[in-house]
Amino acid sequence: MACRIKGKVLKGVEGYGNPLVPGDRVCFDREPGHPHRGLIRDVEERKTLLTRFNRQGQSSQILAANVDLVLCVTTPVSPPFRPRFLDRVLLQADKAGIPPVIVCNKQDLCAGGRADPVTEERLRDWSRIGYPVIRVSARTGEGMEELQGAMAQRFSVLIGQSGVGKSSLINALVPGLYMRVGSLNEKYDRGNHTTSMSVLLEIPSLGAGTGIIDTPGMRGFLPDRLEAEELLFYMREFAPLAGTCTYGLSCSHRSEAGCKIREAVSSGLIHEDRYENFLRIHEELTGLGYGV
Repeated sequence: MACRIKGKVLKGVEGYGNPLVPGDRVCFDREPGHPHRGLIRDVEERKTLLTRFNRQGQSSQILAANVDLVLCVTTPVSPPFRPRFLDRVLLQADKAGIPPVIVCNKQDLCAGGRADPVTEERLRDWSRIGYPVIRVSARTGEGMEELQGAMAQRFSVLIGQSGVGKSSLINALVPGLYMRVGSLNEKYDRGNHTTSMSVLLEIPSLGAGTGIIDTPGMRGFLPDRLEAEELLFYMREFAPLAGTCTYGLSCSHRSEAGCKIREAVSSGLIHEDRYENFLRIHEELTGLGYGV
């Protein structure tokens, strides 16, 4: 049944640039005189909500509601590996209380010893700090059984940059669906947008309640509803060190003597690239001044 919002404003979704998303459960009335159309009058309370901050609209953008799992999709090459994008998605998933899983697609491009050592190093480090990593190939089927096991009887959302193969993964998970798959921009080696809006699909073959939301590819991800001072508490290997520096929570973790974060970087407990990304995100959140 096709539905639209009843009236101009939907209560309970104030503060977001988009009031409804795939995964929402709504209450609606049949539209008088139109048996196949409905009017949405209310949104049920959401158990989980994955968002990001939309710079263009200067507001929170909801990506998915009521999901049990965030599948963070990346590739070792083509488009190039972007670990700092994944760090941001992982951060937002943790803040939202939704378990994330890293899905490294296009493993067929790493055959014959062509695996990129930088990619492998970061994947191992994410695994070390507690993020599950699944290596897959939508083309050859490698790792798909493990991915299906992680998704079974859960409601998942796919998040990733354009060109990482989210639609190809959906086609492998749901045979016969034939979602349109895009090609890479040869000049810039990055994906072209093929999914223009989020799509919710059920996967009954993986058990009752199994579903997935495919989101459009993203070229950037800014954490949402997070104060710069809170960032430390939402990065897994940083959080246990919060407040232990000589200057306590006032430490900027840049140059102060007795900074436990910098000591952890030197000792290898915090990966140097994760540390650099922490500083970048902190700067962005400070400049944004987004404190809601």
